[in-house]
Amino acid sequence: MDNKLIYNKDASVAKASDVKSYKEINFIYKFIKRFFDIVCSILGIIVLSPIFIIVSILIKLESKGPIIFKQLRAGKNSKPFYIYKFRSMKIETPNIATNDFTNSHVYITKIGKIIRKTSIDEIPQLFNILKGDMSIVGPRPVILEEVDLIELRQSYNIDKILPGITGWAQINGRDNIGNEEKVKYDYEYLVNKSFIMDLYIIVMTALKVLKRSDIKD
Repeated sequence: MDNKLIYNKDASVAKASDVKSYKEINFIYKFIKRFFDIVCSILGIIVLSPIFIIVSILIKLESKGPIIFKQLRAGKNSKPFYIYKFRSMKIETPNIATNDFTNSHVYITKIGKIIRKTSIDEIPQLFNILKGDMSIVGPRPVILEEVDLIELRQSYNIDKILPGITGWAQINGRDNIGNEEKVKYDYEYLVNKSFIMDLYIIVMTALKVLKRSDIKD
């Protein structure tokens, strides 16, 4: 008997069908996710506008410097973009990762401590979402100086999706886990992402913020 590879037409069609189905599902997910991001960011900006005003006044009254803190972060495809936050630290604060701070309390302002504990400092990122730099859910964007983490994410294609305000790693340890564990959770999100998973992450994030868990001062 001739030991040749036999071409299976049905198998080939099935594979092509699976790929098409996956692309369609992925397109629908991306469309719903982006629509959800736009609607939520617009509503969030409107509803939270009183907080914007109050926090802005308190920041200016306490210390000199801008109200909004802008910092270059690695975004989709590792492309740098400016992330927006309410300034919670003094302007002379060194530009290093949160986990690398040994004396962050020296630089954090009084209002800064409150808005960091409550995650209010992240609210200006609604504008990042509206611009398309970020999503509500995705891997947290890191500063460009965190080269090891950026390269680790690149090796798992995690940088191919938009970074988010919150993510799978954030509800599984946030500031209390190392880079390798963060990447493990980010990769789990990459391969399992869905709108239901996004909603679950949002709900769990809200609960963690209310409990103030896994947040470093």
